[in-house]
Amino acid sequence: MPQLGQEHIPANEAAAIQAVTDISDRILKKQPPVKRGEHSKGHGCVRGRFQVLEDVPEALQVGLFGQLGRSWPVCIRYSNFSVKHDAQGDAHGMALKLFGVSGEKVLEPEKDAPTHDFLVVDHPVFPVRNAKDYVDFFAEIERTKSRNPVHFFITGWNPLRWRWTELWIALAIRLRTISSPLETPYWSMVPYALGDKAVKYVAMPHRHNWEGDFWRRLGFRSRDYLREVLREHLKSRPASFDFYVQVQTDPVKMPVEDPTVRWQGPMIQVAVITIPPQTFESPAQAEFCENLSYTPWHALPEHRPLGGINRTRRLVYDTIANIRHELNQVTYQEPTVEEFEAVFPAEGELGR
Repeated sequence: MPQLGQEHIPANEAAAIQAVTDISDRILKKQPPVKRGEHSKGHGCVRGRFQVLEDVPEALQVGLFGQLGRSWPVCIRYSNFSVKHDAQGDAHGMALKLFGVSGEKVLEPEKDAPTHDFLVVDHPVFPVRNAKDYVDFFAEIERTKSRNPVHFFITGWNPLRWRWTELWIALAIRLRTISSPLETPYWSMVPYALGDKAVKYVAMPHRHNWEGDFWRRLGFRSRDYLREVLREHLKSRPASFDFYVQVQTDPVKMPVEDPTVRWQGPMIQVAVITIPPQTFESPAQAEFCENLSYTPWHALPEHRPLGGINRTRRLVYDTIANIRHELNQVTYQEPTVEEFEAVFPAEGELGR
């Protein structure tokens, strides 16, 4: 019987994770420059602050969320899953890297890095159930050289054998278009620890993020529309998001090991993300942004990732990052807040 906050690791999972990693390795090993394996089209990195609320419920005062009122500088990367026209449907990501986070982290090679990552996407559930299915998913991507592995979902002529749930999730993600990266909600899709609890994360945009030009939403959308609207918004106006946790209350209806199931339950706000007006497209900023690596495993142990998809991500993301930086001839290590501020000057806002 599943228990709250507990993982259940299948016996063959390690071999499946290695298979996914090997496929990712083969896909990426081509002539540089090598793009990210996931969310390869960036709209830009922007600076902001991630501030924990003063009134986080006592039961949730764990790790970062136990530091009431504390704030950290954050580098936020907005992205599409694949490189294509922004007016076409796709998954859209919001990756947060907090700076100045003390404490030993989960990843051994970067245990002393003063950073902590949160990764959220504009859909609440994930289209692959587990590491075993991830092997089939990536194998189909490799076989077809396409980011739309149709035969992963439609497996043969018998509809009873099709992955219907995963197919509907994938279609919902792939058909979704947005007006602005600053105007959509984002979900973690997969669970994370919060001490001995399991939670999912949600970032909800503030209403004032929509206070722009109405006609812009109805007008022509260029290939790089989302970068353009991000630039136009932050030229003169701030943006902000509320950051929530959704606590697992039923281990069956809110499973840790099946991210295709949407958790139903109240969201509890624990932090706010603020993004001041700024520019973010200088050559130095673009280079800094492109060289960043985000992974859910850049985390304090109190917030460690849970579930088979996250366990797969641990090795796959590390492999992808190493290959990308090696083939692009870039030496990588987690940046410091000083390096971040040197490229994204905060005019007194960051580092307080």
